[in-house]
Amino acid sequence: MKTQRAFPAFTVSEKAELSLRAGHPWVYAEEFVKTPAVCENGALADVFSQKGAYLGTGFFSEKSKIGIRVLSSNANETYGAEFWRRRVKYALDYRLAVMGRTDFRCCRLIFGEADGMPGLTVDRFENVLVSQVLSYGMEQIKPLIYSLLCELLAQMGYPVEGVYERNDVAIRELEGLPQYKGWYGSVPHPASTVALITENGIKYEVDFENGQKTGFFLDQKYNRLALSRICEGRRVLDCFTHTGSFALNAVKGGAEHVTAADLSETALECARRNARLNGFENKIDFVCADIFDYLPALAESKKKEYDLIVLDPPAFTKSRRTVGAASHGYREINFRAMKLLPRGGYLATASCSHFMEEKLFIKAVASAAAEAGVSLKQIEARAQSPDHPVLWNVPETNYLKFYLFQLI
Repeated sequence: MKTQRAFPAFTVSEKAELSLRAGHPWVYAEEFVKTPAVCENGALADVFSQKGAYLGTGFFSEKSKIGIRVLSSNANETYGAEFWRRRVKYALDYRLAVMGRTDFRCCRLIFGEADGMPGLTVDRFENVLVSQVLSYGMEQIKPLIYSLLCELLAQMGYPVEGVYERNDVAIRELEGLPQYKGWYGSVPHPASTVALITENGIKYEVDFENGQKTGFFLDQKYNRLALSRICEGRRVLDCFTHTGSFALNAVKGGAEHVTAADLSETALECARRNARLNGFENKIDFVCADIFDYLPALAESKKKEYDLIVLDPPAFTKSRRTVGAASHGYREINFRAMKLLPRGGYLATASCSHFMEEKLFIKAVASAAAEAGVSLKQIEARAQSPDHPVLWNVPETNYLKFYLFQLI
């Protein structure tokens, strides 16, 4: 018997019912069949089938296309502080288990729907937490979540010195939330918004105030390590280097020399600082260029200077409408890279777009190989690091594709 609660009730379509029963937590507003007379934005709401069966309880959003983000389908669940304590503790215990104590110091602690906290991202950079909130319901309870994170981390021996919010993204406006960034609350916090972290034995300065998203892409941690294992004695071209992470891992792996290229001079300056921080500045050249222009220009020189190329571009598509154009972009850069490499050379290629599904990415890379007249010997097929867990019933959590190949 469902616990009696005073939550507003929504009746949803058969399509939404099937999706919820399959374990996906989203109910789109267009799937509402019957709505309550009143439901406050961000409030908890119950979801029912057209036959009156209870399907779950979640946060209602009056402006988002995702009308309800279901938190639990347990009919007897309560949603007080203890419920959220369990969720946060489960997330922290999981990270400690899968990352180990060393990598737990810099990892994603909360990954939205994958941790039952829809729309919430929290990254840990040593003693600073960097948060981004993208749903109205989570915005309302974030003080409790932040408090629990600080309390439980302190109990684990990892005191938090501050929580920095990177809520400066346009998608918040679709939820009726303002954009801003800054330290959360009035408690003491570090004076600097740059954190010094160590990943795979490499030091980085993380500018979590001005860097992309939360300041550093933690999801490629172990893919960078996999790359480093095949770099000894090689000349490496790292395209879309951003803050230089693949380039630095290549040097640490014994690369003879590395060229790191990116369109952003700001990102390259950060990459240069990271190179100096590790004493690698004499091993890396930095080039400010549009990769779509740079790779053809290298081909025109007819010099095959590199025997390993890394392609880690930003997402080429953020909606299903532009998947076709994205596929063309992935095929183009992979084709150009393959033409630059000698037989026996190595290629690392990635896509971080959820909408570029794995089968589409594979098709684009295979098409590039056929056009370049090469065969691909797969070394590894990888995904995001396990602090960004994939839920099989929530495809949106599975977004990062990473392949290592040898060209033959």
